[in-house]
Amino acid sequence: MSGDNIFTGLVEEHDGDARWAFGTGFTEALAGVDTTLPEGVDGPALAEYCQMLGDDALVQAQRLVHWVTDAPELEEEVALANIALDLLGQARLLLARAGQADGTGRDEDAFAYRRDASEFRNVRLTEAPRGDFARCIVTLLVLSSWRLALFTRLAHSVDPVLAAIAAKGVNELAYHREYAVSWALRLGDGTPYSHERMSAAVADVWPLTGELFAAHPVETSLAGLGAGVDPASVREEVREVLDQVLTAATLDAPGAFPDGEVSGREGRHTDELAPLVEELQRVAREHPEATW
Repeated sequence: MSGDNIFTGLVEEHDGDARWAFGTGFTEALAGVDTTLPEGVDGPALAEYCQMLGDDALVQAQRLVHWVTDAPELEEEVALANIALDLLGQARLLLARAGQADGTGRDEDAFAYRRDASEFRNVRLTEAPRGDFARCIVTLLVLSSWRLALFTRLAHSVDPVLAAIAAKGVNELAYHREYAVSWALRLGDGTPYSHERMSAAVADVWPLTGELFAAHPVETSLAGLGAGVDPASVREEVREVLDQVLTAATLDAPGAFPDGEVSGREGRHTDELAPLVEELQRVAREHPEATW
């Protein structure tokens, strides 16, 4: 990794447009992409995989929205809202692909608004309590680093739709990580109090990281076909990035990720998800025939 410091080194890896967030842009992202299922890839399995990745983005976006009107500065409210919009755009594309792949023709709204919390397949870290701003930053740092590693590989998926979604998402996620890194450095190597809060946030978030690298059978199967990514394959890359960032921020890097098991991917969630989903779905369920 080049650069004078961890921040510039990470930015250089995805140098290009100077913006840190791109917005949704979902209308044109898949224009001209062949939606035919790749030969040998099971449609329901691909749909379940897209649902997993889409739910991760959808639930994390909903959690980030809780910072609007509540972030330390107006600029940070706008920044976090834009990151949430990026994730929402990814969720829309992935959930729409799920409806194509499973043959039901369901659109993204059907997945987002017509499922109970137990039917969501997101990892638990995305639904974890919001906590303070330090916890928000550590959670965003972990999730964006993990998802960026996945999407970098998914950009070469044999499924052209997944590949197109991932190729677009790589730039968005790189800037999500850049934003989280900048705040991790600022708070971790800031005042004694900000350092204390960041240390506490790392301690709170780290036990939830093991699940990110536990492979569901669908992930393993699709990885073997070149359609998906085994999350275990990105464990060391993500750990190295986080170790470098935390060390540069004068925070103790916990080192190896804890062992984890597949939980959220199988619908086993914390008590935090149900009220989050209820909040997400309230208007759509109260006005089921409405058009927007």
